[in-house]
Amino acid sequence: MTFGNPQMRQTPRRPDFLLILVVAALILVGLQVVYSSTFALALTEYDSVVYFLVRQALWALIGGILLLACMRINYHFWGALSPLFVMLAAAMLVLVLIPSLGVDQYGAQRWLRLGPLPPVQPGEFVKLGVILGLATWLSGPGERAKHFSTGFLPVMLFIGVFGFLIMKQPDMGTALVMVLIVATMYFLAGADLKVLVMMAVAGFAGGMALVMNAGYRSDRLQSFLDPWQDPSGLGFHIIQLLIALGSGGLFGLGLGASRQKFFYVPGAHTDGVFAIIGEETGFVGCVVVVVLFAALVYRGFRIMQQAPDQFGSLLAAGIVSWIAFQALINIGGITRSIPLTGIPLPFISYGGSSLAATMAAVGILLNVSKYRQAPEAASAGPGAGSGPGRRRLGRAAYDRR
Repeated sequence: MTFGNPQMRQTPRRPDFLLILVVAALILVGLQVVYSSTFALALTEYDSVVYFLVRQALWALIGGILLLACMRINYHFWGALSPLFVMLAAAMLVLVLIPSLGVDQYGAQRWLRLGPLPPVQPGEFVKLGVILGLATWLSGPGERAKHFSTGFLPVMLFIGVFGFLIMKQPDMGTALVMVLIVATMYFLAGADLKVLVMMAVAGFAGGMALVMNAGYRSDRLQSFLDPWQDPSGLGFHIIQLLIALGSGGLFGLGLGASRQKFFYVPGAHTDGVFAIIGEETGFVGCVVVVVLFAALVYRGFRIMQQAPDQFGSLLAAGIVSWIAFQALINIGGITRSIPLTGIPLPFISYGGSSLAATMAAVGILLNVSKYRQAPEAASAGPGAGSGPGRRRLGRAAYDRR
């Protein structure tokens, strides 16, 4: 399957096995902590201590199949179909808002009912669709990112349309991650820094307006600033998270020994899973998880730098920034470094849609790694195409290599 592209006739190398090992380690950590944080809830609600573990393991298997499939498919294939994926992503966000199809949980309509199958969360797959679409557009002929009509306007269209549909659910955490992904890809494609600064200022102002115009969002901001003002009300969630983290000390209480998971930490197996890791494995366990994410980001950006073309570089940058920003927002909220928002910790939190989507994205990233340049070529300068912010060799030049 070559699609007539000279780059697709390259002999692929082995994928980045270090990246595979890091992702496998994160998934194993996730399976362990999902079981530990849910066995009491599973026994109470479903009369089976492994109810959540079995489902997470099943989704991990599905994600593994997706990862292997995407790793074998040349990444240019996704670029050819990116318009279809963008339209499909928008359609899924519209469908989830239809009462007969969308599933309302915890005051938000973020899940899509697919007959007898478990509900899926389209927002997780939409991130990948946006990355594919934007990478395809910005890597097109000419330096599109540097021009208003071909750079700024399409980027704002992506942010406006998808941001609006996601906020209708509402899901500010997912919207924030998507905006950060788009801004990162736009910057790396060669956007003017002044334009990005203006976008950041406008985005901050718009975000604050959204926070202040929704009572529950302003409550979250207030609980972040001073959770002890209302410890049994607005501040309960963040205080229980901090208690869990503090109880773990240096080495933790031991695997399975968490006390806060017994209905003190809301969403202990989803958004609050990092607090349970801290309680059971202590500061050391938290550092291990952070180091694993740092290793994933490092390997991902190495793949980005060594990609053979701008499309591969932007695709890798989008996937890595997705995982990095989502992990930072989750861990930052749990540790009270930033306001808390409901967003899963990649590969670790319970949730099939998040796990399957991120594993499929890693599969695409691994395929990009199979066509990476030699390190000396990747760092040789603009003529060799050392990063997505620099133009790659033209097609004619590539044909002469």
